Amino acid sequence: MALPSEARPLDTGVIHDIGYRGYTGPRLGRAYATRALFTQSLRAAYGLGRSGRSKVLPMLLLGVVTAPAAIMVALALAQHQDELPVDYPEYLEMLGLLVSIFLASQAPVLLSRDLRHHTVPLYFSRPITRADYVRAKFAAMACAQLLLMLAPLLVLYAGALLGGLDFAHNTAHFLYGLVTAVLYALVPTAVALVIAAATPRRGFGVAAIMGYLAISTAVVGVVVGIGGGASGQVPDSAQWVALLSPDQLVESLVNQLFDLGAGPDRMHAPGVLGVVAFAATAVAMVAGSYALLLRRYRNI
Repeated sequence: MALPSEARPLDTGVIHDIGYRGYTGPRLGRAYATRALFTQSLRAAYGLGRSGRSKVLPMLLLGVVTAPAAIMVALALAQHQDELPVDYPEYLEMLGLLVSIFLASQAPVLLSRDLRHHTVPLYFSRPITRADYVRAKFAAMACAQLLLMLAPLLVLYAGALLGGLDFAHNTAHFLYGLVTAVLYALVPTAVALVIAAATPRRGFGVAAIMGYLAISTAVVGVVVGIGGGASGQVPDSAQWVALLSPDQLVESLVNQLFDLGAGPDRMHAPGVLGVVAFAATAVAMVAGSYALLLRRYRNI
């Protein structure tokens, strides 16, 4: 039976004006978003803005690569030596394993985590494009690597100047070291980022990057050792194997360009043709890896 009109419930629906207004402030756009992503990624590479546990390894490595430089400067000044016990590019070559550990551990932090947590599509829902994302991440990892190597170089250079060592010699060789650091920050990093972008699992990325760098370096060492034979004199024909390893490629190219290193086992690009080939290979590694990154994120 229908209820009388006075017994029916009243319509109590009410529209409330909560004062919502659209955003009328400045639109900072793609460039700002790309810079913000670069800054955030660079900080993440050193654990800044993350948990305390995430800061341990990068900060420990930064201290480990810098402390020996300070000790070398102190010993050189205490013994009144005319020059530092180790050249700037040579010091970076000595840090090869530590730099590789930093690269292998932090490259997946920048790329694999976004893939695993499916946050990459969220970036692309904003004005930022796939090319902007790759550019920011690539630049952040390269700068993180460069900062890691630049810290000990600055300690060596500042100590040499404060100790009254030859200004012209140290300035020239500091610039050699800076070029070496830039090459190390570009060539191995480019390859490592491609590997990191291939898997959402950080552990797999770390193992794959470290495995590639270690195995390629070991292969070069074995071939060079066999080529040198009992005399230890490595022929130019064996030097070409350095093209297989990003680290050895950079070392050989820098030694030949700046006439660095000594001894029969000195790694170097063989002649003018070698310099051209090694430089072209370095450019191809960086450009090719960057293109592969763009292709990888074009499909996400």
